[in-house]
This record gives sequence, C-alpha cells and structure tokens, in this order.
Amino acid sequence: MTEAQGAEKRDAGELPELLARPDGLVWVDIPQCWPGDEKVLREVFGFHPHAIRDCVHRNQVPKVHAYADHVFVVLHAPETGRNGHVHYIELDQFIGANYLVTVHGPTNEAVPARVALADTAGVMARIASGRYRPASGFDLSYAVVSALARRQEAFVEVQTREVWQLEQRVTGGHLGDPEKFLEEMFRTRHGLVAVRTMAALSREIYGRLATINRGVPERARPLLDDTVDQFNRVYAIADGQKDYLQGVIDFYRTRSDTKMTIAAERLAVIAVITLPITALSSVYGMNLIVNDSTHLGMLIPVLAVMLVMSVGLLIWAKRQGWW
Repeated sequence: MTEAQGAEKRDAGELPELLARPDGLVWVDIPQCWPGDEKVLREVFGFHPHAIRDCVHRNQVPKVHAYADHVFVVLHAPETGRNGHVHYIELDQFIGANYLVTVHGPTNEAVPARVALADTAGVMARIASGRYRPASGFDLSYAVVSALARRQEAFVEVQTREVWQLEQRVTGGHLGDPEKFLEEMFRTRHGLVAVRTMAALSREIYGRLATINRGVPERARPLLDDTVDQFNRVYAIADGQKDYLQGVIDFYRTRSDTKMTIAAERLAVIAVITLPITALSSVYGMNLIVNDSTHLGMLIPVLAVMLVMSVGLLIWAKRQGWW
C-alpha cells in the first residue's frame, strides 16, 4: 500500500519486489503457519529460526525479541469457551520499517477461524475503505494491537455484566442451586483473572519494547507508550472487577456461614431442651411400660414433668437470645 495508490492485494510471489521498493508498506497476514508459509518467512524475509518456530507452535506466554531491523512480538487475546474455559487466541507479529507480518494461531479446534482473525480483519476493512492509511509497519502494528486490546476490554465488559448479575442475586437472595451458583461465581472470577493476566503480560512486553533501542524507530515510541497505557487500563479494570467479585463471594460465604451458625445454634437449643426429657425417660422407661396395665397415676406426673422442663428450658433459651 502507498499513500498515492492506496491499498491493493498482491500475490505472495511478488514479495521480494515489493519489499525492495523504497515506498509503500507491505502487510502479510498468515491465518496459520504451514510449511509453505515457513519457507516465505525464512527465505523471503530472513527471520530467525527461533521466531519462525514460535509461529508454528503455541506460546503459553507473550514474548518480544528485538533484531537489527525488526522486532518479533507474541500476544494473546481472550475468547470464551465451554464451561467457563478461556481460549488464548495467539497473534504473532514481525514488525519492520516498511512491513508487518502477522501470524495467527495455532488455535484450538473449538475456536472458529473468524475469531482468530477478528483483530486483523477489522484493520483490513478500515484500510480497504480508505479510512486508515498507515505509514509504517509500527503504525500498522499499533492499529492491530489496539484492536486486540479492545477485544480484551470487551471481554472484561462481558465478565462485568456477569459480576453485576451475581451481586444482584446474592443481595436479593435469589441464588437457586447453591452448587451451580458457586460454579458461576468462580467461572466468572476465572475469566477476569485470565484477561487480567493477558493484559498484565502484554503491558510488560510493550513496556520492554519501548525501552529497546534495536529495531524500534524513535517516532514509534509514542505509539508504544500508548499501547502500554491501553493494556494497563484493561488490567486495572479487570483487577477492579475481580476484587469486586471477590467481595461478592465473601459476602455470600459470610451469609451462608451465618445461616449455618444460626441453624447450629437452633439445633443446639433443641438438643438442650430434649436432653432432660431423654434422660428422664431413660430412667423411668423400665418402670413405666405403656401397655394395658399402665398406671395413669404414675404416667401423667412424669409426662407433666417432661412438659414443664421443656417449656422452662425453651423460655430460658429465648431470654438468652438463643431462639
């Protein structure tokens, strides 16, 4: 793409010629790095074998490597999976002065291809419409990474709505099945922790990139600083919502513990009230056999004593505030 001609799609075989041109910007977007793509990265661009290997295999954490004329960056974006699982959508970037190479994946088979390509697809649409004209590889990378940061922030917003709903259910007492409710709370907390971790690591990567002298032009520094700020904002929001949810969880636990304590106290009162009756019936049980020959003159006083004892203990328990 050039300022005068705008953006246009070209064949991969034209890459050497395009990269040799003094004007324009080349963007190569690879949905998944196959052997043919590895060959292009190795022979046309001359990237380091370790960086190419990182494009082929999944990376558990973000990373950055600076080379003489470009930098290599690995980032992740979140995607909700089944049963609260959070997929890590990987985006690898080779950022040069007049080019950007983006490599997606590998991704879990459960993640649709359009999800993995969402960040670059949005930037491509802006370029195709003429609404965005990047001047360098770092400008283009900034747009792609900003889209990734917005995806992280959107993920936090979804989790935040879950937090608010959980808080309303706790304060309103509409919990439903306690076991399922706890699963919902911890599933939401897991999502917030996951995106907070992604944002924190991405912030550290771009913070380090902002201090690297090799491969980073001076005019790209403000873009790197702004990227750090974006990831820092996502981290702060996610961390705040995680703390808020932890407060909801603590409130729920305290409320449940209070109910259990009250129930235990009432059971203890019942035990205190029935204990004397049990002892008395045990002592006189062998002497007051209820059958055809039972002497009501002996049975009625014993029953009356039991009743008086129970009522007396119940009144005493209420005065003590135990009932």
